[in-house]
Amino acid sequence: MTSNFFTTILLTLSLFITSLSILLANPVNATQNDKHILFISGAPSHGFGNHEHHGGNTLLAATLEEALDGVRTTVVRGWPEDESIFDDVAAVVIFANGAGGHVILPHMDSFQEVIDRGVGFVTLHFAVEVPTGEPGDKFLEWQGGYFETHWSVNPFWTANFDNLSDHPILNGVEPFTIRDEWYYHMRFQDNMEGVTPILSDLPPAESLSRGDGPHSNNPHVREAVLENREQQHVAWAYKRPNGGRSFGFTGAHYHWNWGHNQFRRVVANAIAWTAGIEIPVNGLQFSPIDALELAEMTDDPIPARWDPEPIQQMLDEANNQ
Repeated sequence: MTSNFFTTILLTLSLFITSLSILLANPVNATQNDKHILFISGAPSHGFGNHEHHGGNTLLAATLEEALDGVRTTVVRGWPEDESIFDDVAAVVIFANGAGGHVILPHMDSFQEVIDRGVGFVTLHFAVEVPTGEPGDKFLEWQGGYFETHWSVNPFWTANFDNLSDHPILNGVEPFTIRDEWYYHMRFQDNMEGVTPILSDLPPAESLSRGDGPHSNNPHVREAVLENREQQHVAWAYKRPNGGRSFGFTGAHYHWNWGHNQFRRVVANAIAWTAGIEIPVNGLQFSPIDALELAEMTDDPIPARWDPEPIQQMLDEANNQ
């Protein structure tokens, strides 16, 4: 054999070792390489600082891109006109109003194809609610649970999350307390098959002070909370039978809660987890955001007399515990 042959072999081996060294030195980059996450934002609906779908999605997208090398995001308002955008996504996040006006309802058949590919699926706040019947059955199949009228409720209350599990979504998350419109008593898969509770608490009795109605109260939830004192799951992870991952989160009525580091870390971790990304032991790390920056991410104009100080004080106290 010629010396050129041996030289070629040695050069190839050297390049292979160099490439392997780079890969081992940068495992995060390799793991997260070219993960595309799509955020679908609903229209404005509840006024300044509430249900800020596009602002919340924009912040979450920026959070993921800051925390994870190789992740790219797309944030759209309303359902994408060109559904080819779904072709390369690793996860889809919907933050929008739900019920009969849910953005997904006219597209259930085409989205089934996305689910069948094992793409991650996340719904936030009102987007966890769809009508009963076929949409509700699909959401049980797609994300393991949903808000069912005359079964689930949507009160405002302060939840205390002090008993956190060791699920990867909770990596780096410390116990925290926060007020929101925490929907609870979700309709879950039978026997919680495939469902893992992520945030749970026993709601206070005053959260069931309203009269019976499709969203306010019902005999089933009173029995569960007031009589049986069952913990209520307001965020959950779901492993679908086809290997896909999903996450439901009932909070985020208040836009300002995205400035709470633990609150945002839970959701950011969860989105990454549904995309098949390995979550660091200390969770995703990101820059803090203040009340004024959050206000600039709202769809509605900032009111002339709006005072950010109470909100900023709440965030400072929460994030400096």
